Order: sequence, then structure tokens, then C-alpha cells
Amino acid sequence: MKKILKKIDSYFQISKKHSTFIKEIGAGVMVFLAMIYIMPVNANILGGAGFPAGSVFIATALVSGIVTIFMGLFGKYPIALSVGMGMNAFLAFTVCNNLGYSWEEGLALVIVAGIIFMVISFTGWRQKIINAFPQDLKYAITIGLGFFIAFVGLKMGGIIAANDGTLVALGKLNNPVVLLSLFGVFLCFGLFAVSGKLQYFAIILAMAVTALLGLVLNLIGVDNMPGFNITDYGNIGAIFGKGIAVIPGVLLRPESYAVIFAMIFVNLFDTSATIMAVGKEVGMLNDRGQLAAGNRVIYVDAVGAVLGGIFGSSTVTSYAESTIGVKLGARTGLTAVTTGFLFLLAVFLYPLFSLFSAIPVGDDFYTPVTSLALVAVGAMLFANLKYLNWDDLIVTFTAFSIIIFMVLTYSLADGLGIGIFIYVIMKFFSGRKSEVSIILYIIAFFFLVNYILGAVLY
Repeated sequence: MKKILKKIDSYFQISKKHSTFIKEIGAGVMVFLAMIYIMPVNANILGGAGFPAGSVFIATALVSGIVTIFMGLFGKYPIALSVGMGMNAFLAFTVCNNLGYSWEEGLALVIVAGIIFMVISFTGWRQKIINAFPQDLKYAITIGLGFFIAFVGLKMGGIIAANDGTLVALGKLNNPVVLLSLFGVFLCFGLFAVSGKLQYFAIILAMAVTALLGLVLNLIGVDNMPGFNITDYGNIGAIFGKGIAVIPGVLLRPESYAVIFAMIFVNLFDTSATIMAVGKEVGMLNDRGQLAAGNRVIYVDAVGAVLGGIFGSSTVTSYAESTIGVKLGARTGLTAVTTGFLFLLAVFLYPLFSLFSAIPVGDDFYTPVTSLALVAVGAMLFANLKYLNWDDLIVTFTAFSIIIFMVLTYSLADGLGIGIFIYVIMKFFSGRKSEVSIILYIIAFFFLVNYILGAVLY
């Protein structure tokens, strides 16, 4: 046993990085607990677009576990990966519901975007594209993503509802499901305000309490409350690889390319920001703030982007919750291996998590237990507003455009495209066109052509 532990220590360099087995494994458990909400939330979001929800739960657990373990063993850093919040909402509500793609076609787009993302990662273009975007634009995209997923969460909880006169309005407060959703959001925000390590688990604790309250209300006879469902377990075979066969047909649709570009760029900045944030703490960055020996991390992350679509979920990306493990002392890939192993175990726990499932009400459905997670994650991304250069009017107008159009068009692609185009136009009229990278001009031109084709063909 000592020889095995010694080999593990040597492989992960646990002692060399001044860590311990207990610290690494404990941090891995904590990261998993902080990320556990992803599985039921993703199942609910994609289930709303026709995906088999039970199968999505299994797919999410499997791909999260496999890629995170791969990150630990190959990347050797304490970075956990799972399905990106925001990308799944974009896939479900914009790509499938609004643009009319089937869920199989949606997965095809995820796979194609993942393959391109992997190619630009392995060839070095990933860093060039990132460098072409000014820091303010990167922050604006992240902030817009936060607003978008928070809006989705409020809608799924019934807190925001459609209105014929004003498009949207406050949901019906006499509806018990809406009240339960509000309770969950308020509780989650309250737990975030508690000082200490409790705030790391605010989302999962709020979900657990909200689910239990809903179950009690269900037992005493309140309609449309959460309950257990042990019949719809899910089958990975019903969803695995289903997007591959329809890729040729999807690529014949002109609007597919704008969707693919949006998926690539959002994932590009989302995952890179997480890697950089974790990298500061574990020695992945050099003196200039660039990845020193982190190519393996980028490779694993890129492979995960493809596997998400193949397994039957949306894009897999590095998770900011990884910083929780780092703050608890994690420094090696053993933490990621621990987190990944727990994700694989979660495959067998779907009946328990069915308490978190969506609740059908007439022609609509509500997710009072999981919607709070989207609102909370959106609120955390909102904090990036402080990094914008508000003294630059171009930055202000561009950030405003990205955020407002992402939310009001219910599309990350439209918000991204319009925002980039406005940024380039304002730079040109201000006489500062030389500050814009040729790559950014090409991207803006691409979106312009896409909108023209869309107007002509549809």
C-alpha cells in the first residue's frame, strides 16, 4: 500500500507541491458538492427543448466524470469540467426552440463547434483569437452570458412570465410554484451573504432546502410540487452519438454558422477565464500571466468540448467552482480525479435527483428547485461589470449592446454578433480603427454576411 501511495504521490507531485492526500481528496469532494447542481439543472434545461431529460442527466454525469478524470490524470491540475451554464440554455431555447433545430441537430452543432474549438486549441490559434479581443470585450461577453442565464432561470421558475402588453412581466404570485421558485432564489442569495465557507455551497444547500419544502407541500396536497420519479431513469443509448449522423444536413443551413461561431467564442472566453483564474493559484502561469506549462490543460479542455455533444449534452467547459478546491489547498490533479470519480458515481443516483426535475403545468413547465442555480450563477458573472473601462464610451456602448441584445433577442449569437459589429463601427468612426485586430474585423464581417443571408433567405 505504501508503494502505491508513493507512486501516486510521485505522479501528481503532491508532496513537491506542499499538499497532502487528505487535502487533495477533501478538496475534490467539496468541488463535486459545489457542482452537483449541474446534472439536474442541465437535464431540466435540455429537457425543455425535447431532449430525453433522464438520458441527459446520465450523459452529463458521465461526460463530466470522464473529462474531469482525464484532466486530473493528463493535465495534472485541480480543474473540474462539466456542461457550461449558458451554453446549455442557448442550445435549448435559442437553437432548438427559437430556430427550430431538433435536439439531434442541436447536438450536431455542438459537435462541429467542439471540433473547430479543438483544432484552434491544438494549432495555437486559440490564444491568437483570445488576444484579438480586447479585455473589455471579453468581460462584456461574460457579463452578457450572466444576464442571459439569469433571465432563463427567472423564466424557468415562473418568476418572469410572458405578457401580451409588455412582452414580459412578473409571474403570478398566487401560483405556489412561482412562490417556491422565489423562496429558492431568496434563500440562495441569503446563503451567499453568510461569511465563511458556507457560501461555497449556497447553491446546492438552497436547492436541497427548496426541494424538501416542495416535497412536503406535495405530500400535504399542494398541486404541481416537486416529487420523486423512479420510472424515467434514462438511457445513455437514447442520446449518445445521435448528433453525428445529422451533421451534413445541419451544415446546409446558413444560420448554423452564426450559432457555431457563438458557441466557439463563448466557450473560448468562458473556459480560458477559468483556467487563468485557477492558474494563478497553482503555478500554471508565467510572469506575464500566460500559460507556462498548461498546454495539456488546454488540450483536455478542448477534447471535452467535442465529447459533450457526442455524449448527448451541450459543450463541456472548465468550471469556476474549481477555485473552491484551490482555496481549500488543492494543487494537483488528484483533486480532479476525485471530483470526476464522484460524477461517475452520480450516474446511479438519478432517482434521488428526480426531485429536482421540471414540473409540467399545462403547456408549460417550471423548475422551482433548479432555476435558482441559473439566477445565482448569472449574479456571480454580473460582478465582472467592475472590470469594464467605463471612461471609454466605445466600451460602454459595446458592453450595453452585447448585454441588452443577448437578453432581448434570447440569443448569445445575436448579442455577440451585434456587439462586435458596433465595437468595430465605433472604433472606425472614432479614428481608432488601428486598435482593432484584423481577426476582429473578419469576425464582424462574418456576422454581417450571416445577417444579410438570413434576411434574404428567410
